[in-house]
Amino acid sequence: MFADYFWFFVAACSYLVGSVPFGLLVARLFTGTDIRKAGSGNIGATNVARTLGAKWGILVLLLDALKGLLPVLLIPPLFVSPESPDFDHARVLSGVATILGHMFPLWLGFRGGKGVATSLGVILVLGPWSTLVAVTGFALTFLLTRIVALSSIVAAVAFGVAQFIQLGSTAFTHQKWSLAAFSIAVPLLIIIRHWSNLGRIMRGEEKKFSFGSRNKTETTSTEENRNQGSS
Repeated sequence: MFADYFWFFVAACSYLVGSVPFGLLVARLFTGTDIRKAGSGNIGATNVARTLGAKWGILVLLLDALKGLLPVLLIPPLFVSPESPDFDHARVLSGVATILGHMFPLWLGFRGGKGVATSLGVILVLGPWSTLVAVTGFALTFLLTRIVALSSIVAAVAFGVAQFIQLGSTAFTHQKWSLAAFSIAVPLLIIIRHWSNLGRIMRGEEKKFSFGSRNKTETTSTEENRNQGSS
């Protein structure tokens, strides 16, 4: 069985990986910009892309997704055998801790990103088929609206619905209950993190996405753009 203190190690290690602020690091190392003072002030890939351009936004997106994927793949096997009945629960715990690390990083006063890219990496491991549904939902919504926040919310809901369809009657069995709980809690958390965006969407005030450039950084750091970031 999975020793009690191993739960702590899985969660702590995953949280620390998730809390690495790639958006802040990439912006500062490669452009000299404090991304927290540009655009929306969010450290996620969307704000990096809006303010610094496509290549930096894509780089942050990939890094944030990898920091969601790798802990779930690599950390649980360090503490529990894949044959153990607790292995799937350990992977879910690792995924949740990683996402929380991104959203609430200790190093930045618990003010992080909105968790979309990191969640993408996590769900690629925990629910690959449901991830395909979520990505499709995101892509279709974005093509129709060009609003990242709305696309992210649609993707989160699509993932949860697809997961429960796939889990079926096994959803709350001993082996699958943690994955079922994850499929409710994480989409809800992403929606909550986008709550201000949702309000602007309902009022028709949410701005459509467009790539920025290094030269636009100073002009986009206005109060009206605050909290526009999504990832």
